[in-house]
Amino acid sequence: PVTAGSIVVPLGHVIGNEKWRGSELAQRLQGKVRLIFEDALGLVDFHLPNRTCILLISEADMVAGDEFKRRLVKFRNASSLKGIVIVEKTPISDQYYLGVQKLVVLELGMVLLPVANQGEASQLIIQLVREQSRDRGSNPFAGRQRARPAEPAVLQALQRIPGVGRTKALLLLQRFGSIHRLCNAGTPQLEPAVGPTVAQQIYTF
Repeated sequence: PVTAGSIVVPLGHVIGNEKWRGSELAQRLQGKVRLIFEDALGLVDFHLPNRTCILLISEADMVAGDEFKRRLVKFRNASSLKGIVIVEKTPISDQYYLGVQKLVVLELGMVLLPVANQGEASQLIIQLVREQSRDRGSNPFAGRQRARPAEPAVLQALQRIPGVGRTKALLLLQRFGSIHRLCNAGTPQLEPAVGPTVAQQIYTF
C-alpha cells in the first residue's frame, strides 16, 4: 500500500516508519510522545493522530536526486490523509530548497515546514501531537485555531522567512493564528501586520 490509510493513531501516539528506528529524531521523540514503529507505512515517515502524516525530506534525500519528489507526488495522488512535509534546510541542501518549495506548496498544495536538523523536526512533531491531544479537531499547521505565540517550533519556522524576526513572527501568529492561514494570505492581508516590503518577501517565500 502507498500509505497505511487504515491505521488509526490514538491521541498522544506517533507511528513511525521502521527506517527511523535508532535515528536522532526517534531518540528525541522517545519519552515526549508514545512512539511505535511499524514496517508497512509505505511512503509515510510518521503517522500522527487526526489522519495526519509527516513526510520527512532529509538533507541526504535532496542531494541524492529526485526520488523524494516521486514519493511526494505518489503520496498526494494516492492518499486522502493530510500530508505535512518537513524538509531539512541546511547549508548543503539550501540550493535545492526553492525547487522543493515550488513542488510541495504550489504544485501539490501541501504544507511545507523547513527545519535545520532532526532535533527541530522532532520538536514540530511533538508540537503537533500535543495540540491534537488537547483538541481533537485541531492541527496547528492545517487548522484554523489560534496558535499560541509561545510555541518555539512554530516561531522558529516563521523566522526562516526572509525579513521576519521574532517580533514580526509573533505579530503574524497573532494576526493569522496558524502557519496554514499565513501561507494562504495575499500581500494585501499581510501588509497591515508587517508593511509592504516584508509582506512581499513573505508572499514570495
